[in-house]
Amino acid sequence: MALPRRTLFKGLLAGAAAAPALAVPAAEAKPAAKSAAVPTWGKGPDGRRTADLGDGTYLNPIIAGDHPDPTILKDGDVYYMTFSSFLAYPGLVIWKSTDLVNWTPVGPALRKPLGTIWAVDLVRHDGRYFIYIPADPTGQGWSIFAIWADSIEGPWSDPIDLKISGCIDPGHVVGEDGKRYLFVNGVRKIRLTDDGLATDGQLEKAYDPWRYPDDWIVENFAPEGPKLLRHNGWFYLITAVGGTAGPVTGHMVIAARSRSVNGPWEHCPHNPLVRTRSKDEPWWSRGHASLVEGPAGDWWMVYHAYENGYWTLGRQTLLEPIEWTADGWFKPLGGDLSKPIRKPRGGKAGPSGFALSDDFSADRFGLQWAFHDPKPGEGDRTRFETKGLRLKGSGTSPIDSAPLTCIVGDRSYEAEISLDLIGEAEAGLLLFYNHKAFVGLGVTPTALKTFQYSEELAWARIKHEARSVRLKARNDEHVVTWWYSYDDGATWTRHGTRMEVSGLHHNVFGGFISLKVGIYAAGPGEVRLRNFVYRAGLPKTVESA
Repeated sequence: MALPRRTLFKGLLAGAAAAPALAVPAAEAKPAAKSAAVPTWGKGPDGRRTADLGDGTYLNPIIAGDHPDPTILKDGDVYYMTFSSFLAYPGLVIWKSTDLVNWTPVGPALRKPLGTIWAVDLVRHDGRYFIYIPADPTGQGWSIFAIWADSIEGPWSDPIDLKISGCIDPGHVVGEDGKRYLFVNGVRKIRLTDDGLATDGQLEKAYDPWRYPDDWIVENFAPEGPKLLRHNGWFYLITAVGGTAGPVTGHMVIAARSRSVNGPWEHCPHNPLVRTRSKDEPWWSRGHASLVEGPAGDWWMVYHAYENGYWTLGRQTLLEPIEWTADGWFKPLGGDLSKPIRKPRGGKAGPSGFALSDDFSADRFGLQWAFHDPKPGEGDRTRFETKGLRLKGSGTSPIDSAPLTCIVGDRSYEAEISLDLIGEAEAGLLLFYNHKAFVGLGVTPTALKTFQYSEELAWARIKHEARSVRLKARNDEHVVTWWYSYDDGATWTRHGTRMEVSGLHHNVFGGFISLKVGIYAAGPGEVRLRNFVYRAGLPKTVESA
């Protein structure tokens, strides 16, 4: 499905808890300079970076890699988040935490393809969980869908079309009248029925967002991502403006408040609350925020941003403390986000992340693996066996197949896998952004193929006779080296071509996604996937000839 330009689409539609103690003081007046020291994160499974530093502090991001448009729910002592999943299915993976810093996945909430999925809203109302989903399943126009479940683990219902056409970025709130409302991009609102599964009124204008000075360098105005909170007798409306990507100084967080869900809305005098002011800052295009109460009653802001120099990792999830001010507004207190911040008080630390290395003995679809832009019935291509995962070929090459993809969140990493060809299959290991932007190696029974610039380099084809090949990729801060092995990794041959992939990101190719590890299977046969291994950082290995 061809994706429209999100921010242009939105632009056309636009018409008192104590402050937590911090490791770094707030720095509102001056942009935070990029730290001279290389940040050091905690280490999780496979050496993957984690936010918790083990000394009572954390270092952003709280969830590394492509986890944009966070929507967060405080459910008793537990927190849940989910994110835009775009064309990845199963999608809408829900994550769980008890301290706002350490997060682990629960599972996917959406299995039925709806096309590309943008910023959703996760809520609980009258004991039932809801996710409101903007989607364009037919390519003929956007609508808001809803799914629901009685347990956060599911099962989740099939999507229900609320028939709110031309709208994205829903934000749910219960008004002072006890009625349920969705706010959407623009910023507009519509009343829902009491069960939250149909509309009960007309879409109407809700708020004229605060305008930044005209000489600021932004992508476009694009009011988006309205999130609402009722606190101390006020409704607070937190909105993003300035465009989602483009210039690093564009995206920002603004706020307004009202005594009624129907307005009038008063602009926050501190706008913008969050904004990247310089390309030297550690996080770019900061925006799309929600507020959440911490375990001990302090308050926090969750939002996304691109990592300085690593657009390829997509928009990652950040956590920043806020304080409620004497005038009833709030301010962020994170300061220089390249430095550690004291963790929320009162939380109970749990596991962080999970291992990406996979022997395919269990179904990890949705938790780790997802098809990119799958056709109906794509899941039928897979079959678990005692020796691995069997994947039926689709299409003729990476250009027209739906690869399995895996989100990564490290600046440097290695990934390797064994591929057993069955019949006349072709398969390979990719670094995959979309069908217009990928690199990789492919194998057939008679040749090793090289993919660069999203096409095969026919002149680089290496003849062989092999049905079992192990492939390895090392991405060292955008420079990719490849290896292949015919004895299941006992000895390796380094491929003769290294590739540079820093340009495989949204500002070049659109789509709002990230560069992922991908595995494709094409042709009339099948491929068995065995022993996927992921290593964060750069372990010492022998570049054998």
